[in-house]
Amino acid sequence: MNKKLLSLMVAGTLSQAVSAAPIEAAPAEAAEAQRPNIIYIMSDDHAVRAVSAYGDIIGEMAPTPNIDRIAENGARFDSSFVTNSLCGPSRAAMFTGKFGHINGFNYNGQVFDGSQDTWTNLLHDEGYTTAAIGKWHINLTPDGFKFDHWEILNDQGEYYNPDWITKDGVETEIGYTTDMITEKTITWLDSQRDKDKPFALIMHHKAPHRNWMPAPEYTQLFADVEFPVPETYFDNYEGRVAAQGQEMNIYRDAQEGHDLKMTTGVGETEWRQDIWPHLLERLSPEQRAEWDAAYQERNDYMNKNAANWSEEEMAIWKYQRYMQDYLATIRSVDDSVGEVLDYLKANDLHENTIVVYTSDQGFYLGEHGWFDKRFMYEESFRTPLVMQYPAKIKPGTVVNEMVQNIDYAPTFLEYAGVNVPSDIQGESMVDLLAGEAEDWRTSLYYHFYEFPAIHKVQRHYGVRDERYKLIHFYFRMDEWEFYDLEKDPQEMNNAYNDPQYAKEIKRLKEEVLRLKDQYDVPPMDEWVRMPLRRQRKPRLWDLYPDSYDENNKVKVTRPVK
Repeated sequence: MNKKLLSLMVAGTLSQAVSAAPIEAAPAEAAEAQRPNIIYIMSDDHAVRAVSAYGDIIGEMAPTPNIDRIAENGARFDSSFVTNSLCGPSRAAMFTGKFGHINGFNYNGQVFDGSQDTWTNLLHDEGYTTAAIGKWHINLTPDGFKFDHWEILNDQGEYYNPDWITKDGVETEIGYTTDMITEKTITWLDSQRDKDKPFALIMHHKAPHRNWMPAPEYTQLFADVEFPVPETYFDNYEGRVAAQGQEMNIYRDAQEGHDLKMTTGVGETEWRQDIWPHLLERLSPEQRAEWDAAYQERNDYMNKNAANWSEEEMAIWKYQRYMQDYLATIRSVDDSVGEVLDYLKANDLHENTIVVYTSDQGFYLGEHGWFDKRFMYEESFRTPLVMQYPAKIKPGTVVNEMVQNIDYAPTFLEYAGVNVPSDIQGESMVDLLAGEAEDWRTSLYYHFYEFPAIHKVQRHYGVRDERYKLIHFYFRMDEWEFYDLEKDPQEMNNAYNDPQYAKEIKRLKEEVLRLKDQYDVPPMDEWVRMPLRRQRKPRLWDLYPDSYDENNKVKVTRPVK
């Protein structure tokens, strides 16, 4: 096809170009060919520091060359944030382009209304073929979503031998989950999709979510690597009341068995305390033997020496074990991204396919002593985001403006030539990626609702601008925090009561009120005493009775094809 014609059509000047088209290129076919494909790859809990494209020492020690390829081929966003640092609400915001108080999903345990406008449904209505593969974690199944094909994990999913849910039922597959997601994605791209239509594919990884079980080939990848301990690892949370009550500390709260794979004694393979023993029980005898062998020498060393270690030495040992496993699970995710990119290149899909890699939120890699997310502090508020679209995005683009996950939906819709609904709260990043954006936002609104719940992070909302951050913790407390991110990037000094910042604090309090008004946030008195109401969901054996036996165990177990 004539390249000049293609560029004219992408620019929206198809009518002027038709007369110049070669006889064999019908206008409708040409227009359809130029609608971009979309592959949205999202992992779970991937910290910015663990993506080597961002230049952190952790990324240098545990590189992600394939994720970096997306940044090199397109754009890296250096100020990418979420609206709520929690799995389900983050996904709901991404799909709808709206905050949780609008889309109805503020905390895990709620039921998401899949019939509302989502960018995947809107693209489907406009002729796209759509699919979702991997972790879902909004509802049990994608009710209301118009996916032509879906294969999803049960709830969080497992690293080994997971249960897969499809329209036809539930089956257990033997293998490593990250590899399965990759295989299923390539299979759909190669032989299951409607190749007469543009496609939009949701590819969601379970990794590197807790409990960080690497693939067999990577269990010892970083076994001999000593990662730098964060300066804030032994934070005492002075001046930060909410942080004092959390339960997400690596050396105090991480499960020694389930999370850190610590055993009971020298020569022993039985894990210490384990909150979800069924995950280990999913391993086949062969997998379990291989798994135990991978950790035996390191665990024996720990068990021989632990009695002579100080609390600080044990805390650092636990940090190293956490990092070694967390980063090893990411290696498989990076391999997966590479396979997808290679497939696009080999099948002439590279130029006209938007590929996004991001995480549903950021994550703590020992900063403040923590794992997990939830807080509005930078490590969990900020998320990696890289995007390539060779037909439109210049390689090596760096975007410094502040974006949020509500911006993805309008961006994909605009690139696809689909009208963006007026009630979407995010902003399209198309002009931003072209270097043509004007009057871009200068502040962000954040709101976390899930308390009381696991990890005991208090409910809070806040505002961040290019230098300052103001957070209000409420519900069972009334505490304010203020940070000068230029002088205190690690957010160790709560300067709320520092008189030199009185003017900025007053300004940010006015700004958060403006943002609440802009985003139609209900009055705070509606949130302050609102209990978390987790909605009863059906169980899989109720939805798929033919897939389960009388003990509610999945009947069919099969190896990966």
